[in-house]
Amino acid sequence: MNITKEQHRELAVNLLNQTRKLINKQHRTEDEDLEMIHSAQASSYHWRLTGNYINWSRGEWLTSRVYATLGSGEEALRHAEANKRIAEKYMLSGYDAALVAEALARAYQLLGETEYAKAHLAQAHKLAAAIEKESDRQHILSELNTILE
Repeated sequence: MNITKEQHRELAVNLLNQTRKLINKQHRTEDEDLEMIHSAQASSYHWRLTGNYINWSRGEWLTSRVYATLGSGEEALRHAEANKRIAEKYMLSGYDAALVAEALARAYQLLGETEYAKAHLAQAHKLAAAIEKESDRQHILSELNTILE
């Protein structure tokens, strides 16, 4: 099957948008939960084929966020850690560094690792405060507001 880079990009974006809709949906069915997992993973896959390290990092964040939404702390942490490895390798900063800290805080909270969760949450707030682009800063803050302290 021959898919162009542009087609991979279009699929990645469409799957990302579908995943975000499902994350934000108040009452999902079990089938929608599975669709949310598959769409996040598929989006990440297509970004791996056409994107760059920022897209890869955000794909891992999205997948971690999906598993966290479903209450699966171990899977959320697995993808948050993958995101952290990408961030460290490519020295991500700003918005993307804040996403890493947010995902780690959320995963650790689900696993009952309160001290780790609090440390990553504090780091995420610190990183978010330094983000210049208003829409990016607001997105991170809205994500952080969904993590119980």
